[in-house]
Amino acid sequence: MTHIKICGIKSEDVAMKVADAGADFIGLVFAPSRRQITPKTAAKITAALKKNKARTKSVGVFVNTPLATVRKIADKCGLDWIQLSGDESWAYCRELGKPFIKAIKCARRNTLTTIEKINEGKKLKFDGQYLVLLDTAVKGFFGGTGRTFPWKLAEPIVAKHDHIIIAGGLKPSNVGKAIETLKPWGVDVSSGVETRGVKDMKKIVKFIEAVRQADAM
Repeated sequence: MTHIKICGIKSEDVAMKVADAGADFIGLVFAPSRRQITPKTAAKITAALKKNKARTKSVGVFVNTPLATVRKIADKCGLDWIQLSGDESWAYCRELGKPFIKAIKCARRNTLTTIEKINEGKKLKFDGQYLVLLDTAVKGFFGGTGRTFPWKLAEPIVAKHDHIIIAGGLKPSNVGKAIETLKPWGVDVSSGVETRGVKDMKKIVKFIEAVRQADAM
């Protein structure tokens, strides 16, 4: 079954609706972005998930943030996972002390470089669980662009490595094709389930339904 992450959640109400809809992860953005939230808001969201015994896990999204700050926020907010979407090294990841997602950008000419980066991480021994997220490489952006990358480029990566999450430009109308093409461990969406920059529950439900339909094929 393909795991689903809905990123850019900003309120308890939406978080609970997304959890009830069947998402496996919700992303809470701490990096500068129109989706950025404060640690105080994030703590309320994670507390609501735990209080309602939701199986949905919280993921804090950071970009080039000092390690001590990330660890402090993660503990304060009760985050289940940490996502690193900047230029953080694998050595940095090793010091987190929590399950993490390492975002790696995928562009037309860097497939071999992407594989090398993933292999670099696999050579290290991590105490906990970790995932790799492939996102679209767009100059000046660390994610959330709503742009896809050629999925064919990721085929050799997904075929060789387990636990790959695909992101970048996914939406209800194309996520099924992405799953059919790549059969990834998971998919990640943010702008693809928004209307005028706000999370749209109708689109979120359609996205999750499209994933489950693709899984059933």
